Amino acid sequence: MPLTAAASAREILVRLHDVMASRTNAQAKLNAVTEIVADGLTSEVASIYLLREGVLELYATHGLDQAAVHVTTLALGEGLVGTIAQNVETLNLDEAASHPDFAYRPETGEDRFHSFAGVPIIRRERAVGVLAVQHVEPRRYDEVEIEALQTVAMVLSELIANAGLIDSAASGTIRVQSTATARIQGFKLVDGMGAGVAVYHQPRIHIEHTVAEDTEAERRRVYTAFDKMRDQIERMQAQAEFGGGGEHEEVLAMYKMFAYDEGWSRRINEAIDSGLTAEAAIERVQQRTRMRMREIDDPLLRERMHDLEDLSNRLIRTVSGRLGTAAQMGLREDSILIAKNLGPAELLEYDRRRLKGVVLEEGSLTAHVIIVARAMGVPVLGRAKGIKREVAEGDMLLLDVTSEQVFVRPTQAMEEAFEAKLVLSQKRRAAFAAMKPLPPVTKDDHRVTVMVNAGLRDDVAALELTGADGIGLFRTEFQFLVSATMPARERQQRLYRDVLDSAGDRPVVFRTVDIGGDKALPYLDHDEDEQEENPAMGWRALRLALDRGGLMKAQARALIEAAAGRTLNVMFPMVSEPWEFDEAKAIFEAQRAWLAARGKKLPIDVRYGAMLEVPALAEVLDILLPKLDFLSIGTNDLTQFLFAADRAHPKLAVRYDWLSPAILRFVARVAKACSAAGVPVAVCGEMGGRPLEAMALIGIGIDRLSITPAAVGPIKAMVRSLDRGAITATMAELLAAPPADMRAALGGWAGDHGVELD
Repeated sequence: MPLTAAASAREILVRLHDVMASRTNAQAKLNAVTEIVADGLTSEVASIYLLREGVLELYATHGLDQAAVHVTTLALGEGLVGTIAQNVETLNLDEAASHPDFAYRPETGEDRFHSFAGVPIIRRERAVGVLAVQHVEPRRYDEVEIEALQTVAMVLSELIANAGLIDSAASGTIRVQSTATARIQGFKLVDGMGAGVAVYHQPRIHIEHTVAEDTEAERRRVYTAFDKMRDQIERMQAQAEFGGGGEHEEVLAMYKMFAYDEGWSRRINEAIDSGLTAEAAIERVQQRTRMRMREIDDPLLRERMHDLEDLSNRLIRTVSGRLGTAAQMGLREDSILIAKNLGPAELLEYDRRRLKGVVLEEGSLTAHVIIVARAMGVPVLGRAKGIKREVAEGDMLLLDVTSEQVFVRPTQAMEEAFEAKLVLSQKRRAAFAAMKPLPPVTKDDHRVTVMVNAGLRDDVAALELTGADGIGLFRTEFQFLVSATMPARERQQRLYRDVLDSAGDRPVVFRTVDIGGDKALPYLDHDEDEQEENPAMGWRALRLALDRGGLMKAQARALIEAAAGRTLNVMFPMVSEPWEFDEAKAIFEAQRAWLAARGKKLPIDVRYGAMLEVPALAEVLDILLPKLDFLSIGTNDLTQFLFAADRAHPKLAVRYDWLSPAILRFVARVAKACSAAGVPVAVCGEMGGRPLEAMALIGIGIDRLSITPAAVGPIKAMVRSLDRGAITATMAELLAAPPADMRAALGGWAGDHGVELD
């Protein structure tokens, strides 16, 4: 068995170098590769599948029946090989047949082999084939063996591309651009509208040479590139001008921390030791990062990995001497930037006077680049699939993030309509701004409390901009997730005091840290061998905080000291049973007593609340409510737990409606129990920020909402046009006998009764 990944890969690469340099045809070379891999990993089978005409064809094998070569095919997503190619992921199984995607091909003679490991062969970020090994005895391949396979797959990518064996569609060499008008849907990341010509961010460097001739020379190239890249980032951070501080500064500091990360540079060095060129070594580590990103469910942690991807791209450009980006070349006119993804530093390089918007193939609300874009005031549309196929450099684009779409090569009529909507949008924003001092009171004089969700220091400014009643949910974990080390108690205290100072007389509800599960922090000790299959339902939030008493004690003391002379509202996330709330409250009370004994100034009052996200808590509200000062319903997690549907799963994300009778009945039951106990109850989450859903919530007894700042204006407008008594009676009827389409029924009722939902 190989002693190290570098030694194993290097031994194989030395032999592969001779194969690639030989004058034999491509088929003979691939045959030789399978023999070398099988021998190098002491594996009984090594096989190469290539993507040809949309299907994966067995192209070479050592150990399987040779009669199956060029005969056995698998569709993308079919069998283990098809799954690897479709998901661009690695599989490592001690019993292949136990995997749900296993597909048996009798002509290969693979029935006698049990263990299986496979890695994608990647060309220009797409899987163009699969390299797989198999063994008779059931065993998982060691990590060093998987790394050796991934290194070989990189070299194979070069070999098969040079031999012309890759589908043109898969290799990305053919890109047909249309001249017709097109519309591409996306996902709202930073709201706004903008028009300009399409400008592509720096395309990725395509690595053509993977095997190093001189390892030490490649290492020197990488060291030099690291020094240059770090100098660039230092200058960039010094030049970033936002004014007044803010969370984006912490983001840039954390981004800089990644650039100096010794673990990252060590992994690149190890890849060079295995025999790769500097560019290939960086790409090798980057591919591994991408695969890890696909395994991470938590968006915040996944965006930390995107920062590392951004740095990898920057380092490859530096080491290859190709540093030019659209930013360096300068934007000559109003432009819409297009990229797969962007790091926060890359966005800062652009001229804000010319940059009218950004369209990303990927992206999420929690990405660090979104924090920076929000600070810059640049609208961003994410998850715009197919944007690179449809758009050519210089095409005119109309970006309408509000309606989650971008228009490509618009007609004159479309441009006129866009301009009219832009004017209307500006008037609409002005109308919402004028509504800022008006209270959210229904037509029958019922006051609804409308607060905002926050997690960044800058978010507090939304109180003044929107006229919200306070902050109903301040997510304290954001500070932990963008920090390179555990935030010191003093640093936590400064943030909490700044938030309270900015809020003034308006209340702020601080939620204690919701970390853990797949939202692991690198600076917290954790068992690397223990991987949670369902991290959203795992060792996270209050469960983890109670287990790590020091973390919660430090946060409790920071919050209590920050709130000296004021009222402190603290809320515990993911409470499942009353005893968890009791233990958490006891930690806070112990810290309050400790500070009091030393003569420290204390809050005038500490109010304790819980988040109801776990459905089980609803069954013990009679025990919990007498202990609470307030309750908040977290509809995002609650929905996925009620329906056993991961909200991050692309096929399930839009399948379960917040206006489902199951959710509305559940929330109505909780609201009724809280009302009877005299405990204020609020809804925190995206559900409360949508006018139709908020109308339904008011109708079932919810009169406190905590929502995104952008939703405050529309929710106020809806509340002021609503008769609470009428919607309450209607909701009672609809929940007693639910219609087939609750959303349509409520929408129709709102239209008939003049409720403003736009």
